[in-house]
Amino acid sequence: MPHPRNADTPQDAGPRVWDDMTVEVALSVMAGARVGHLLVCDADGRRTGLITLARLTAVRDGAGYTDRIRLRDIGGVLGGGSGHGTEPPALALAR
Repeated sequence: MPHPRNADTPQDAGPRVWDDMTVEVALSVMAGARVGHLLVCDADGRRTGLITLARLTAVRDGAGYTDRIRLRDIGGVLGGGSGHGTEPPALALAR
């Protein structure tokens, strides 16, 4: 018999998006869903991070911003980063 799934915590609730989504599209999803964060998932649908509205806005308003920056390019979102902080994001631009 399968075990019942534990209820999502507030940080686990919210729209799930792919890590290849651009910053502008992610901001649009947030506005449409009226949420302050998105759960970032990899191509297999596994959660890999969380990104906040404040973080996305800081990236968009940063000097290194281009419309080609994707969620996976934002430091602190993937690879165990929390994505919760309001510190200026470090862009890890893929080459």
